[in-house]
Amino acid sequence: MNPQKRRTIFERFRAANPEPRGELHFKTPFELLIAVILSAQATDKSVNLATDQLYPRANTPADILKLGQKGLERYVKSIGLYRTKAKNILATCKLLLERHDGDVPHSREALEALPGVGRKTANVVLNIAFGEPTIAVDTHLFRIGNRTGIAPGKTPLEVEERLLKFIPGEYKPHAHHWLILHGRYVCVARAPKCGECLIRDLCEFRQKTGETQKTI
Repeated sequence: MNPQKRRTIFERFRAANPEPRGELHFKTPFELLIAVILSAQATDKSVNLATDQLYPRANTPADILKLGQKGLERYVKSIGLYRTKAKNILATCKLLLERHDGDVPHSREALEALPGVGRKTANVVLNIAFGEPTIAVDTHLFRIGNRTGIAPGKTPLEVEERLLKFIPGEYKPHAHHWLILHGRYVCVARAPKCGECLIRDLCEFRQKTGETQKTI
């Protein structure tokens, strides 16, 4: 895919949704961090149902530690892998208090040192909480990067590196949100809604569905 085509793609995303927002509920960087840890292999909707009950009761590292394992599990038991996630969250809260005065660190290295926080989670926090131009490659972004031709790669890291290389700088702050929302609602895995796609004439996916199969 050539640079002009990529630029046009992101111009359209920006025109359609100038200020995209994620769908997780949070008010602070810490609430975002916990929500993203819980969101692994879970839907944002299920996470929101849990955190909407949890955060009024406990939304700081100290308060969550007071709940303990069983107490925290009661709030997150509807989420997949909840026991492991609760254990990681408690360990993360302990480290935040010990190493960062209870604050969420701004560096990738410090974030990835927290239990339950990998590269994708760190990228989400850096982008959404702190405005860093990072791009978290989940299953949606991996699919879109390869399907559309925007940034093909064999691994999530390869797709991430190519997105960061190819996306014009002015679009990087919101690129994560535009792509994840596009993958979640339009460029879905099994039956992409090409007839509703605002970049269908720019996309290099050959098996377009609906009335847009011909190349424009």
